Amino acid sequence: MTESLNVIVDVCLVPLGVGVSVSPYIVACEKIFNDAGLSTHLHAYGTNVEGDWDTVMAAIKRCHEKVHGMGAPRITTTLKLGTRTDRVQTMADKVASVTSKLA
Repeated sequence: MTESLNVIVDVCLVPLGVGVSVSPYIVACEKIFNDAGLSTHLHAYGTNVEGDWDTVMAAIKRCHEKVHGMGAPRITTTLKLGTRTDRVQTMADKVASVTSKLA
């Protein structure tokens, strides 16, 4: 049995063909991430999501399914992701590392 792989992903999902405002679609995805029990941090151009690889990827798939179901004929999604095997590191750890050096 293999150990689960933790991942931190920066997700920017953009529904196309739905007009200028996309906030209802982002809200739907935020609910999916929360319902999956994932740690998130919403920012101006996306969402950082942290958790088990399979859980995160399944949630991103559900976001696509939900947003298409809301009427978006096209979606473009950009993912940046990182994994570590040398130690456990959370989103909060990464931010704290930088902010402590700014002080």
